[in-house]
Amino acid sequence: MLAPASTYRLQIRSSFPLEAATRVLDYLHALGADWVYLSPLLQAQAGSDHGYDIVDHSRVDPARGGAAGLEHFAARAHALGLGVLVDIVPNHMGIADAASNAWWWDVLKHGAASSFAEAFDIDWEFGAGRVRLPVLGDGSDELAALRVIGDELRYFDQRFPIAPGTADDAVDPRTVHERQHYELVNWRRADSEANYRRFFAVNTLAGLRVEIPWVFQKSHQEILSWIRTGWVDGLRVDHPDGLADPGGYLDTLAEATGGTYLLVEKILEGDERLPGAWPVAGTTGYDALADIDRVLVDESGQDGLDALDADVRDRRKPPSWEALRHSTKRAVADGILHSEVLRLVRDVRRSGAVITDRESLADALAELLTCFPVYRSYLPFGIEHLRHAAATAKRRHPELARTVEELYLLLSDPAHPVAIRFQQTSGMVMAKGVEDCAFYRYTRLGSLTEVGADPSEFAIDVNEYHRRNTVRQAGFPLSMTTLSTHDTKRGEDVRARIDVLSEIPHEWADALARLRRLAPLGDGPLESLLWQAILGAWPATRDRLHGYAEKASREAGNSTSWDRPNERFEARMHALVDSAFDDPEVVRILTALLRRVQDAGWSNSLSAKLLQLAGPGVPDVYQGSEFWERSLVDPDNRRPVDFRAAEAALQRIDGGELPPIDPSGEAKLLVTSRALRLRRDRPELFTRYLGVAGFGPAGQHVVAFDRGGAVAVATRLPLGLAAGGGWRDTRILLSARSRVDVITGRRFSGGEVELVRLLDRYPVALLAAEP
Repeated sequence: MLAPASTYRLQIRSSFPLEAATRVLDYLHALGADWVYLSPLLQAQAGSDHGYDIVDHSRVDPARGGAAGLEHFAARAHALGLGVLVDIVPNHMGIADAASNAWWWDVLKHGAASSFAEAFDIDWEFGAGRVRLPVLGDGSDELAALRVIGDELRYFDQRFPIAPGTADDAVDPRTVHERQHYELVNWRRADSEANYRRFFAVNTLAGLRVEIPWVFQKSHQEILSWIRTGWVDGLRVDHPDGLADPGGYLDTLAEATGGTYLLVEKILEGDERLPGAWPVAGTTGYDALADIDRVLVDESGQDGLDALDADVRDRRKPPSWEALRHSTKRAVADGILHSEVLRLVRDVRRSGAVITDRESLADALAELLTCFPVYRSYLPFGIEHLRHAAATAKRRHPELARTVEELYLLLSDPAHPVAIRFQQTSGMVMAKGVEDCAFYRYTRLGSLTEVGADPSEFAIDVNEYHRRNTVRQAGFPLSMTTLSTHDTKRGEDVRARIDVLSEIPHEWADALARLRRLAPLGDGPLESLLWQAILGAWPATRDRLHGYAEKASREAGNSTSWDRPNERFEARMHALVDSAFDDPEVVRILTALLRRVQDAGWSNSLSAKLLQLAGPGVPDVYQGSEFWERSLVDPDNRRPVDFRAAEAALQRIDGGELPPIDPSGEAKLLVTSRALRLRRDRPELFTRYLGVAGFGPAGQHVVAFDRGGAVAVATRLPLGLAAGGGWRDTRILLSARSRVDVITGRRFSGGEVELVRLLDRYPVALLAAEP
């Protein structure tokens, strides 16, 4: 199997199509990237900036460059020695514009008789033979807006097909509508009455049944052609947890591609592991992100931040993460995903299963989904998670014990349709309840509420970090690692700066108290979250911060929400953001706080980058993150990158410049390019993982490891290091071989290496054994 030494992620879209991506390949090669990793390329909804709402599997999106663009891109990449990895989306299709999706259009036109009806996961019986489309607004008579135009039914700018023969004798659009294989309903009804499986709670994304052979073939024929022609060398599978049989799908894909390099976008919780039978190299790396973040957090700051979190909530104790997570997951199961719970209820009843108290079915299923500790199981793999959920549900709700026990017998059978659908559903509840809600409510340290992370784990020490990396190297050495993605809530350098607050919890508490008095919001946890984001992302434009504040507040759902925005609250919230620019006292507090954390944040950033790039796995560099990556949640993290400026900066560095650590971010470019090049050009130096201890008074401030000839050395807790007098006579012990620090170009003899010399210019070093 051809596998990358590293990847560089590019977001392909109409404003940055494959032609533009081809022009940056020389820069990426010079940077040291081994493969280029592209966002989805198949034709997506018109105007889509991300490409996950595919409407046509048969071709490369013309707006993204088309087949000719991909062929040219691949030829140039391969000529430079760069592999090509592409993101694919097997779980769902975009249906926002029905007319642009031929499969969906045919289903709407012909109903269950459509040749494509089997491709979509639709409960026709529940809809009385019609697909419910939640598109109508909140007016008292929205159907009055319907118009018949030709062979289409129009609702404002939305178009729907008219079934043959159903409009010949009808003048009233309502009558025409009543005769269709679809029913237009109020958008709010989707939460409890949708009868097609959605991607999470997104009404405009309809789930596919890719486990059906012809659906797999038709939805993958173009993708497989890329592999056969040699244009593409590997695939990243988006959201396999939504599939009925992820393992079976991956086996089919691996066989169809001849065992090409495969990755899955999979979030692992705690000690959870990927199923060993899957034919994949690993995940897309959120597990590594969480470990790197936590080794840079000061464990001694937890008590202070816990106390602050309790204070902003006017409580004696901070909230329990488990309790908060349970409440938000249950709210999702009873709210925006209740239609999925009710689908399970219907499936249980249709199965003829013996359930004593059928009235409690929805309650018991919702509680089991809520108590499920990971995203999903892959039965029989992961049965212990179902046992945990059942035991927890019975303990929390003894009145449901008998129903839970009876459901457990169904849900533990890998072949039972209810068990299959339950597994597809549990990940939805986790994602919407945790990532998109609880993460915006649990705000003691925002850098810890990141995709794939457990925010109840505050910090890990260096020994635990080494243990986890040893497991990663042994189990999935070709798994991807990442620090920033198109899905992260905060860019890597935002998190690195926020991490510094763990070293100064009392200073942060004092500053936050003053900021809350100057710009009161009336929602303490959100105030803490917003001020951390403003500090972490600074300098940022007003528009970016206003966009983040709106999304964060509505996702949290405590004081406002997407479906019922609280205008008065949001006015205060936007005033809070404006105060960071307009209120002299607020500006003074922020400026002083920024001076306190900026240098330490930069140190954390360089350390995190080196730990990822030199560590086990295949490191991915998200576009632009070779410089300071201060993005916030999407769509902010898909902003364009100035590759011309990046190329010019790299040329200066290659000319001998050692840039200072400053706002330009060129010091990070130096670290990134040197680490990537070493991994690509000298793979024999990266064959193992062995932690290297620091000896001396500041030994706890160094994270170092030997990869088999390349030794990475990084600084942690930089404020504490400075307060303790710096490195002094702290040292690491290496073999007698001489080495060169590829970051600075200086040579060091083997044996004891003094960190005061090694790290006198940068907080990181990458020592390569000389040939």
